[in-house]
Amino acid sequence: MPRAGSTAERTRAGGGAPPAAEAKTVQAVAKFVRTSPRKARLVADNIRGRSVPEARTVLAFTERAAALDVGKVLESAVANAESNPSLHWRGDDLVVHAVFVDEGPTLKRFRARARGRVARIRKRTCHITVQVAQAPAAAQAAPAEEKPKRTRRKNSERGNS
Repeated sequence: MPRAGSTAERTRAGGGAPPAAEAKTVQAVAKFVRTSPRKARLVADNIRGRSVPEARTVLAFTERAAALDVGKVLESAVANAESNPSLHWRGDDLVVHAVFVDEGPTLKRFRARARGRVARIRKRTCHITVQVAQAPAAAQAAPAEEKPKRTRRKNSERGNS
């Protein structure tokens, strides 16, 4: 029996969008990144909804250290989409569908202070997730690019009697 709040239970209850209407996305996740989630979210907000080439440009000119980590996850998501054999997607035709930064475990350290006291240092970590999807313009052009299926001719059509 599925546990309360599981995906199977939500699907049965009618929660969420039907699978046919759901857009296909490919994602990449970087876990336990040694950056504060708050700082990484500032960078992630800049690329949400942009095309992949535009997001790469924005990250290249962002001076925050978290931009390197978000850029690596973006490149990984694009590589996952390009290498998926069931999807024939090109990296430049993709759009950043969703970017979210979740909080990871916090490393707790202590530092000596005056008069025998200590101060806690919290070294925060985060999990960065980037989802890419095909751009709407590229999705409409993709079916037109497919080659028509070849049909086999019968012996009588070949001229063999």
